Amino acid sequence: MTTPISRISGRRLTATLSIALLGALMQPAIVLADTAAEIKAEIVNSNAYVRKNLKDMDGGISSKGSLQFWSSGGLVQNVAANSPVATYESFSLTPKHIQVVVIEEGKSAVAMYYAEGSFHEKGNKPVAHYMTRITEVYVKEGGKWKTRAAHYSPIAAGSGTNQTAID
Repeated sequence: MTTPISRISGRRLTATLSIALLGALMQPAIVLADTAAEIKAEIVNSNAYVRKNLKDMDGGISSKGSLQFWSSGGLVQNVAANSPVATYESFSLTPKHIQVVVIEEGKSAVAMYYAEGSFHEKGNKPVAHYMTRITEVYVKEGGKWKTRAAHYSPIAAGSGTNQTAID
């Protein structure tokens, strides 16, 4: 009994497709992340949290710390992961024009934006007209975005912070 060539080709094609499908199913699932959207949401939600609770969110600094230049014009600060959170008498800062440069999807990114408003950190003088450019480097640790580095610089006609060092 002879087998038609089209039948052999069909069987080979079916076997090849079956093997390819099985191989695809055995691959790890692809995780689709939208780092830029996550970082923007982190900035907006963090700011809303501070306005509501009059204190910074705990755990926002990388486990390796964060190197930061503050808008007060001081020297670089090494902010430790376990630094105490700031508390406020009042806080009305609003982030604007948030742009995110993704370094590695789901792992690291740089956010650049403006913040304006006023705030009064407990133990410091109030800042009535805060207008600052912000650049923050984010890394994902334990499924959460953390700040690894930051630079805050006042916009002309705006005020930076008063604090020049971590005590």
